[in-house]
Amino acid sequence: MSEPQTLAELLASLPEEERFILTLHYLRSKSSSEIAELLSVPEKSVIVVIESGKKRLTAFLGI
Repeated sequence: MSEPQTLAELLASLPEEERFILTLHYLRSKSSSEIAELLSVPEKSVIVVIESGKKRLTAFLGI
């Protein structure tokens, strides 16, 4: 797959679970604890995904 050209393409290129977590956090304003409870995973796992996704998104946006 080539490099994404738009934010939508970047999100679409992410693994499904990462995309789902980032969508819940940034677009639905869910906290890491709410997401962890919903997915039945440790909150630390959700935090790691959010932090890595944020790094990827800020790098893509050049900020």
